[in-house]
Amino acid sequence: MKRMLFAILLAAAVIGSCTFQTPKVERLHVEGTTLVNESGETVELKGMSFGWNVLWPRFYNADAVKHVVQDWDAELVRAAIGVEIDNGECQAQCYLKDPEFGKQCACTIVDAAIANGVYVLVDWHAHGLHTDAAVEFFTYMANKYKGVPNVIYEIWNEPSYKDHVNQIDYTWAEIKEYSETVIAAIRAVEKDAVIVVGTPRWSQNVDDAANDPIEGYDNLMYTLHFYAGTHKEWLREKGDYAISKGLALFVTECGGMNADGQGPIDDESTQAWIEWMDENDISYAFWSISDKEETCSMLLPSAASEGPWADSDLRPWGKYVKEQL
Repeated sequence: MKRMLFAILLAAAVIGSCTFQTPKVERLHVEGTTLVNESGETVELKGMSFGWNVLWPRFYNADAVKHVVQDWDAELVRAAIGVEIDNGECQAQCYLKDPEFGKQCACTIVDAAIANGVYVLVDWHAHGLHTDAAVEFFTYMANKYKGVPNVIYEIWNEPSYKDHVNQIDYTWAEIKEYSETVIAAIRAVEKDAVIVVGTPRWSQNVDDAANDPIEGYDNLMYTLHFYAGTHKEWLREKGDYAISKGLALFVTECGGMNADGQGPIDDESTQAWIEWMDENDISYAFWSISDKEETCSMLLPSAASEGPWADSDLRPWGKYVKEQL
């Protein structure tokens, strides 16, 4: 009887360990202008970004990540950790006010991505320059997830105006100096993780970075963002130029509507962008898992925080993205 009981317990332990084993992903690195796996094969990741964590914290949970991976076939998720925002009571939870909340949201998405065997962008979702806070955040994340191949660090979402009144952009020189500081902090802990660097004017002017790229580090990529209703061939030409100069690009955020998140979905322009990204093996994340009344939100308020989401819970953009993935 004891032997039989031991055998039953052992079998249960084996079955349990097999059932709950965490899926593994390969370590990615940058070769030339492309992202590749451990075998040197080109990788193009496709997925979506969660909305600002300070505006839609209800979707920052493990079940929501599991749903977009299993039901939408996402290979990539993005945690958009809001650093600063002018939005009344939500401002109290921005990273500059409540860094622990930001870390909690980031780790929830990262842990869920690891559990579901997909990659995750840890996005410093800022428009302004906050070097010290960024160093502290990425040092924490790099220590917590040292050696974990799922994690990709996006160190500045969209550098925009340093002077909003006069609409003066951050220059590439300023962005580069900031980026080198943050990269050094990450590399002091994590030697191999892919790091994505923001570019001027809401991460559009990749040509500026191409003319003076960051040197001395491997596994760097550069951010290009587009919204297909606003951004056309002229922005793809900037991307082509950057690629011709040897830059590896990552479209960490994109949409099929206007740059303000509104307006109709421009299917022709969106498809032109998708074809261009596929031709150049550029990974991308659609914006966003949120329920705001705007075109770029994928969900209706009826959508449960944890999923699953029926088609009746999806806005047109959500249905579009689900079909694309």
